[in-house]
Amino acid sequence: MDTKIGTPFSKSATKVMLCGSGELGKEVAIELQRLGVEVIAVDSYKNAPAQQVADQAFVIDMLNPKQLKDVIKECNPHIIVPEIEAIATDTLVEAEENGHIIIPNSRAVSLTMNREGIRNLVSKTLEVNTSKYRFASTEKEFEIVIKEIGLPCVVKPIMSSSGKGQSVVKSSADIKPSWEHAQSGGRAGAGRVIVEEFIHFDYEITLLTVRHKEGITFCKPIGHEQVDGDYIKSWQPHPMEDDLLDESKRIATKVVNNIKGYGVFGVELFIKDKKVYFSEVSPRPHDTGLVTLITQDMSEFALHTRAILGLPIPEIKFYGPGASHVIKLEGQSNNVSYSNFGALKRSSTQIRLFGKPGVSGKRRMGVAIALGDDIENAISKAEDVATSITHEM
Repeated sequence: MDTKIGTPFSKSATKVMLCGSGELGKEVAIELQRLGVEVIAVDSYKNAPAQQVADQAFVIDMLNPKQLKDVIKECNPHIIVPEIEAIATDTLVEAEENGHIIIPNSRAVSLTMNREGIRNLVSKTLEVNTSKYRFASTEKEFEIVIKEIGLPCVVKPIMSSSGKGQSVVKSSADIKPSWEHAQSGGRAGAGRVIVEEFIHFDYEITLLTVRHKEGITFCKPIGHEQVDGDYIKSWQPHPMEDDLLDESKRIATKVVNNIKGYGVFGVELFIKDKKVYFSEVSPRPHDTGLVTLITQDMSEFALHTRAILGLPIPEIKFYGPGASHVIKLEGQSNNVSYSNFGALKRSSTQIRLFGKPGVSGKRRMGVAIALGDDIENAISKAEDVATSITHEM
């Protein structure tokens, strides 16, 4: 059946609810509205980025089943798009049973909202290469599994994002602080953690994999740099040998075809000694993919929107080497302003200021993106723009 898109605020309106309204959700909301979709943005705080451009906005605790159920009932969206991991998945299962479309589906959200479900699926069911890993629920178990995995190792809460709660245990002195850090950084509070073998990989990539009604489409691989588990810069394309790219695509296809549903999947992979290892998958646009806002004719957000609405996805036009660099602030303020935009005089540079209502600690507040003659030039241009912008709090 052909896709039908109605008129906002009419009986024919096509309604999409975003559960999570950060900077990635904001770009999805903009793409949806370009197609005349009525957008409802839900988040845990007021004036989140996507709420600023949506038709309706609601503030709820998305881990609270009743609050989530009530807002779904009130708005009656055709499509529900979870943009975060911390969400009442049982409520989404019920919504799916009641005829709402969950992107990509409620099983995928349940699988990927915590690292345990997706890692066991990929490693045990799909038999895809991953690093060695164990899970722990108590500090005593944590100490035991660290001995099994060995040092150094990587520790993450099973539910977290943007590096929150993540650390590297290099010596026995790091064990207790690492456990405490993981307990304070989980999206749903204290709880289970994953302990992973530390792989001295040659490089890592994000392979944006678009599953749509006509098949699977890939964006060019994206490389990135992280600090404390949080992405700082990314570039596209990341250079890699054809056979390793083919193997990366094979693994990504195997994973997303098992998950099913439509949309963009951010598949993270490690490459070490001519081998590809699965790391993680997000069933939504990926923060490292912000670079696609300038490198492609259809960004990851436009591709996600087309896929979830059932629209055709033609061959993606790639404009050339590009990079992104985050604008990250540290401090305490509910009144941030920005200035000194002179670096934007450089050709093929842009910025996105997310409009987040405040900073408490460290927070990603914007991103600079650039096209360059080559990857190094693009990275340099994006970094120059991002770091030259000044701010007041």
